[in-house]
Amino acid sequence: MTDSPAPRKFTRADGETIAWLADEPQGGAVKATGVLWLGGFKSDMTGTKAEALGALARRAGRRLVRFDYFGHGQSSGRFTDGTIGRWIGDALAVLDELTEGPQILVGSSMGGWITLHLALARPERVSAIVLIAPAPDFTESLMWENFSPEIRETLRRDGLYAEPSDYGEPYEITLRLIEEGRNHLLLDGPINLAMPVRILQGMKDADVPWRHALRLIEALGGDDAVLTLIRSGDHRLSTAQDIARLEREIEAVLAEVEA
Repeated sequence: MTDSPAPRKFTRADGETIAWLADEPQGGAVKATGVLWLGGFKSDMTGTKAEALGALARRAGRRLVRFDYFGHGQSSGRFTDGTIGRWIGDALAVLDELTEGPQILVGSSMGGWITLHLALARPERVSAIVLIAPAPDFTESLMWENFSPEIRETLRRDGLYAEPSDYGEPYEITLRLIEEGRNHLLLDGPINLAMPVRILQGMKDADVPWRHALRLIEALGGDDAVLTLIRSGDHRLSTAQDIARLEREIEAVLAEVEA
């Protein structure tokens, strides 16, 4: 059984609805710095890590906001109509409309790419970022550049490719996702962030190779960036040990920015 609150709906300007919820302590003061969770590609706000961080927020007297992007989870829209730009827009709207005060952003996989864009767009609102197996530029560096000529031809011909997934149904990759993603590439750098950046990356990650995290940390322009490589870690980093490590990282960076 979970103590998570019931999701609510936030309506974007175009009429699409974003499902979201806020975890916060019942009674007593809420600490000033909040936490915003940004999930991964085709994930939702009820995953293992998101639920664990919701529980942490309630225990620690913090407010954590989590949400489903357009076409994900309980939000409106078709997944195949989504793009990186659309999902960045969703996240910016959530940050602007549903959070108050300074925030720590915690982004997983695709959420790491989106987190970087939020930190660049709203540096006055973001105190630090924590990234888990971050996948900036994944539509280009980890998809298109690794696709065979046959897959590229399928995309050009049909506009859609069903990529097998270890996590359930195939990922429906659209040509529009690939092409629109090129408007948001970051890894050529520099990514100038004047805030603490903490990265957790598994070395057995089959989806986002650990050397991708090295590219990111090389592209970062700020000095306060730390990459932790976990030899036994996979892409999800959702074992009990992984969750405990993530919680420690968040608590440490909160202590740093509030000192």
